[in-house]
Amino acid sequence: MKAVDAFSAGELVTRISHQHDLLFRVASMKQNQAVLHGEDMRLLADAPLEDLVKIQARDLIKREKKQKEKEDYSFRLFRQDYQLMKEKRDYQASDGYQYAQYFQLPANVLHLDGDQMYLRKCIELYQRIGLQVHGVHIHEKDMPLRIGELVKKIQPDIIVITGHDSYSKGKGEKNDLRAYRHSRYFAETVREARAIAPNLDQPVIFAGACQSHFESLIRAGANFASSPLRVNIHALDPVYIVAKIAYTPFMEKVNVWDALRNTLTKDKGLGGIETKGMQRTGMPYMLEEEEMKQDDEEENINLGE
Repeated sequence: MKAVDAFSAGELVTRISHQHDLLFRVASMKQNQAVLHGEDMRLLADAPLEDLVKIQARDLIKREKKQKEKEDYSFRLFRQDYQLMKEKRDYQASDGYQYAQYFQLPANVLHLDGDQMYLRKCIELYQRIGLQVHGVHIHEKDMPLRIGELVKKIQPDIIVITGHDSYSKGKGEKNDLRAYRHSRYFAETVREARAIAPNLDQPVIFAGACQSHFESLIRAGANFASSPLRVNIHALDPVYIVAKIAYTPFMEKVNVWDALRNTLTKDKGLGGIETKGMQRTGMPYMLEEEEMKQDDEEENINLGE
């Protein structure tokens, strides 16, 4: 049996009993047990120390390369989708006139995450795709206590409630909420948010993590949630759901499959209900004062000639 000090918090490991399928970070240890956080998947797991193996540098490089390829593919899908939406929006806003000017009101996102590292990764992706986000690191058990004040303060258009979760067969059947690590806290958080804002179209809510109790989250008032087939979801999946909602015009509905197609997990790990988009477009676009002054000067010069 391996000694407790053979591992330290933050080290990357795999599990022998699961054929080294997923990469984990050691979060904490107690006696001969370790609490593990998925490195890329939002999974929380317990494992005996003798079941763990430290990841070798060569294996880590291969895993990171494969993971980056998956993430890049999802981002390319999003960019293609975004470009099509932008072209359609540009045409509709200008009524077909090429040089019409308009402005857009960006969606305001509140992202609650039980994992600080995941939160940083998500914020980087939000910034990359051009969305404003208020990211807050809160332990899953504390989310129901904090959501009310945050909703009132930030008044978000979209709320993400996520972190870590897992289903334990030894604690009950899949329809038993008590068999899940954090699903009940996610559901309570959704209900607290809906007590303040009951309209399903504002704010739009995503809730859940790996293997979460999908049905209870939807019943609580989430628009999108995980995990219909109780599978693991990727850390960045909530961001792609949010992006689809944020860039869809508010006069259009977000088709569920269209929202899922850009994610890494797709419909096995994610699902939801038809929801209105959040992109609002207005006209006319008002130029900044200096630009307006410059335009006036150029007009006067032209008139003088």
